[in-house]
Amino acid sequence: MTAPTDETPTPDLLYSEAEEDLRAAVRSLLDDRSDAPTVLARAESDTPYDPQLWKALAADIGAAGLLVPEELGGQGAGPREAAVVLEELGRGVTPAPYLTSAVVATETLLALSVREGPAIGLLGELAAGRRIAVLAAPFAAGRPGGAQPVAAVADTLEGTVTGVADAAAADVLLVPTTDGLYAVEPDAEGVAVEPLVPLDLTRPLATVTLRGAAGTRLADGASAVAAVRRGLLAGAGLLASEQLGLAEWCLTETVRYTRERHQFNRPVGSFQALKHRMAQLWLEVVSARAAARNAADALASSSPDAPLAVAVAQAYCSGVAVRAAEECVQLHGGIGMTWEHPAHLYLKRAKADSVAYGTAGQHRATVAELVELPAP
Repeated sequence: MTAPTDETPTPDLLYSEAEEDLRAAVRSLLDDRSDAPTVLARAESDTPYDPQLWKALAADIGAAGLLVPEELGGQGAGPREAAVVLEELGRGVTPAPYLTSAVVATETLLALSVREGPAIGLLGELAAGRRIAVLAAPFAAGRPGGAQPVAAVADTLEGTVTGVADAAAADVLLVPTTDGLYAVEPDAEGVAVEPLVPLDLTRPLATVTLRGAAGTRLADGASAVAAVRRGLLAGAGLLASEQLGLAEWCLTETVRYTRERHQFNRPVGSFQALKHRMAQLWLEVVSARAAARNAADALASSSPDAPLAVAVAQAYCSGVAVRAAEECVQLHGGIGMTWEHPAHLYLKRAKADSVAYGTAGQHRATVAELVELPAP
């Protein structure tokens, strides 16, 4: 891949009217059913996901089917619209299996390019919000393409995958194996899903163990590898939008708080040192928005530069989200350190996201591999 030229199409980083309408609908739902006290309460419980909230988001609003073509039962939208949903989910640090099911699993199935069989039926159920699918791959994974931990023998599966996000909420597991991609029912004989204690309590992790488990083959060999790569690429690219939403909330909330909090009979936000810190953070958030929107637009247009756009977005947005959350905790002072304030949830989500689908360092290495700079 070479450096951009004059013929390279200009990415569209602006939001369309339809995207803003979608944002308004999702934000209204989350403000009503997933405010900070609700998220805190669920994070402390054994059931972080609210089934009624998921039904409203996935089925009533139709967010689960944004990536699925209309002829397959979806909304026929694309990654740009899904990115808007993820911005709002990041803004509310909302517990919902949207990234794992409506993006990664859905894109993996779409990449199979089949028009009949079990994959098509599953896509329709995912688009309608009736089922949740999860790709059985470690959430804190490096770049895809390594050896698979699960072996398939006569359509029975053997192996263990650790750190699978949302596996406990899944109705079906998409399991990459040594010779293909399989759909596995989590409650089938020989399947064990053991919850782990995650850093980010709003996105549960689990270990999936398969011991002679029966699976339905969805794809063989190279097709499965390509499909998993596409699913993980979409996941990494749209995760940047979740990180953007998270960083925007942290900045907005911190500015609001420093205007209200007074010391020495002055708002603490009026002190020059804090002004500089928040101004610098604003510049970083604006840049993160450009990177995240570029990645979403590249995925939506199936640009050949999509892997580069995704790598750039993740290399940058993951760090901005962590810094924004750290500044939010610190500039909230004493209340930012308490369990009652939601700032810690944003910091934990940002930290967990920063190693999901590849670390910033791994994505920078991808950029270095993909970009051929012109000779001076």
